[in-house]
Amino acid sequence: MSIKYQKITPNLWFDGVGEDAARFYTNLFPDSTIGKIYRFGKEGAEIHGNPDGAVMNVEFSLAGQPFLALNGGPLFKFNPSISFFVICETEKEINNLWNALVEGGEIMMPLDQYDWSERYGWLNDKFGLSWQLMLGNIKQVGQKITPLLFFTGDRRGKAEEAIHFYTSVFGDSMIDGILKYDAEDQNKFAAGTVKHAQFSIENLKFMAMDSGMENNYPFNEAISFIIDCQDQKEIDYYWSKLTEGGDPEAQQCGWLKDRFGVSWQVVPIKILTDMLSDPDKEKTERVTKEFLKMKKFDLQNLQNAYKGK
Repeated sequence: MSIKYQKITPNLWFDGVGEDAARFYTNLFPDSTIGKIYRFGKEGAEIHGNPDGAVMNVEFSLAGQPFLALNGGPLFKFNPSISFFVICETEKEINNLWNALVEGGEIMMPLDQYDWSERYGWLNDKFGLSWQLMLGNIKQVGQKITPLLFFTGDRRGKAEEAIHFYTSVFGDSMIDGILKYDAEDQNKFAAGTVKHAQFSIENLKFMAMDSGMENNYPFNEAISFIIDCQDQKEIDYYWSKLTEGGDPEAQQCGWLKDRFGVSWQVVPIKILTDMLSDPDKEKTERVTKEFLKMKKFDLQNLQNAYKGK
């Protein structure tokens, strides 16, 4: 089964268990598959502390939606700042999925009836990845699994600003709705902030919410969003927009942190994949060594390295 194209793909950072995680998740959701598996060459392996030939990236899809698993090492850990919101259409489905994901994990909110749903729960699975499950109708969201940005700590109250920023940067974008905490919620701490919102960028649905309590789950590189760029013009555009007000210390190999702390990868995926798939190991090592020196991708320099110039 081939994996469909998506302009923006969630990237999940694991410490050596990326393939195990991908196979675990694909066994839980229908219409799921493992795609290409990429392995470290000498240059990349040294950076991440993995042996040459170890699994680096695993392409996979869940319910038809593309994901990427990266074995990046122990540096970053998942937390609930970004979770994946899953719509389940039957009670049997939500119960089975909950039971599978919660084993060896941690419950954030028990699977139960709440004011907003007759059946909902929030958990961190055995790998630390955060999931929110809700009984509902997929047609109301438009996709089975939706990344949800949770604004906490010093980012609390920034959800609405972030939504407007992202929908201004990306094409094919729209805001489906923004629901705010009000007097009826009896939560003065969160009054006026985003209780729940849904928006789409490049035809991928996202959700966002501000925390209604005192907690702090900072965004980090454990979950990033890969933007597939077709040429240098696109790379320059997204890099310029998303680095504005962001963290310059977090810029490396196409990675960046935006003004809200969310991580993105601005990457010419097809061009880079074609180069790194070349059977000539000298070419692939030259390309890898070159892009590891970069912050923003420079296609001309990559082409020169590929050709040995």
